[in-house]
Amino acid sequence: MDAMTDDGLLPEHDGRPGDGGLSARAKAVLALERRNWAGPGAKERAIREELGLAPVRYYQILNALLDDERALAHDPVTVNRLRRVRQARRAER
Repeated sequence: MDAMTDDGLLPEHDGRPGDGGLSARAKAVLALERRNWAGPGAKERAIREELGLAPVRYYQILNALLDDERALAHDPVTVNRLRRVRQARRAER
């Protein structure tokens, strides 16, 4: 398993040069989020099977990634899209 940062949510850099500083798990979370899903059941199944995470844990990690500049540098389109969605949901509350 990846080493964890102090906040316990984001894995630390896995040490590969030129990878933007994100761990393999963080990259996998962003890659899974880029995909299109037939429904929430299919996505939750993929989260469990492909990443070995409970959906709640996945969304905790994803939310932390949205505030991580390394994630923004790695996948700006996905991170900015998800930031807009998050902001819109917060505005509704």
